[in-house]
Amino acid sequence: YGHSNQLRQARAMGDYLIVGVHTDEEIAKHKGPPVFTQEERYKMVQAIKWVDEIAPGAPYVTTLETLDKYSCDFCVHGADDITLTIDGKDTYEEVKTAGRYRECKRTQGVSTTDLVGRMLLMTKAHHSNIDEDLDYRKHTDNFGKGPKGHSPWTGVSQFLQTSQKIIQFASGKEPQPGDTIIYVAGAFDLFHVGHVDFLEKVHQLAEKPYIIAGLHFDQEVNRYKGKNYPIMNIHERTLSVLACRYVSEVVIGAPYAVTADLLDHFRVTLVCHGMTEVVPDKDGSDPYEEPKQRGIFQLVDSGSNLTTDLIVQRIIKNRLEFEARNQKKEAKELAVLEAMRRLEQEKH
Repeated sequence: YGHSNQLRQARAMGDYLIVGVHTDEEIAKHKGPPVFTQEERYKMVQAIKWVDEIAPGAPYVTTLETLDKYSCDFCVHGADDITLTIDGKDTYEEVKTAGRYRECKRTQGVSTTDLVGRMLLMTKAHHSNIDEDLDYRKHTDNFGKGPKGHSPWTGVSQFLQTSQKIIQFASGKEPQPGDTIIYVAGAFDLFHVGHVDFLEKVHQLAEKPYIIAGLHFDQEVNRYKGKNYPIMNIHERTLSVLACRYVSEVVIGAPYAVTADLLDHFRVTLVCHGMTEVVPDKDGSDPYEEPKQRGIFQLVDSGSNLTTDLIVQRIIKNRLEFEARNQKKEAKELAVLEAMRRLEQEKH
């Protein structure tokens, strides 16, 4: 959702947004192993509602030639997000010099590094006493903090939800006459290409679909998923799902059982669920009993086998590489900060 927010801001600066996505090879060379494959990343970026087009296999260093190739007036990058090539050069130097560079604000409280850190902490009991501890402070870790102080970019800070942020992400569209109102529910944790495939399939079920996604509260997700799930808290999951072009509305903290009240309130025509297992409710009942009785329940095969669990496994498998990557990134950022500080001092 940090990336989505960056794309939302970029789109607001112009009329048409093209997003360059790097190949696995290019990322491995400059940053370390990517978590998702390039095909998965192309699909995920394309599913973000502010993106008009993607440029697959975009070069790591943005040149004027690339901008001209796609008829772009300028390129946008995060204000505090310094990207350096493997030999320490600013990847945006050329477009900055030419005056074809703009910056957008960084989303406070999230980074890929932070999320990777949370996944590597799957063994830690941050959900063990969740009932007494509702402020999710257990959701932090020290993954992005090196021994010698820490970079403000890779360090972990907590994401704070505001109504403004939700408004910026929400479509604000009400269902129109003739819309098919479809309800889907789940954790949607670490919003990924498996979720995108599922929502896209659901979206194709109707001519005018209006998809409402019900997101369960963290305690509920932890009850049926166990371990340290969810990795992202309810606020983060809300923004991730709202950024998807197939979703019209999100119910924050939806009840686990799909009740008659919920179906009537939202005038739901169809309730869909993927091929993943449905865990019974606390009392052992089927959470989809009501829509099944009404004959409006449908299983949808996304055709994807990617799950949040699998992503965590990928991370853990590459754990050492990721830890090394984060420390390298940290060291690079600290060096840049130091250089910036020295420049400041020389000026004065």
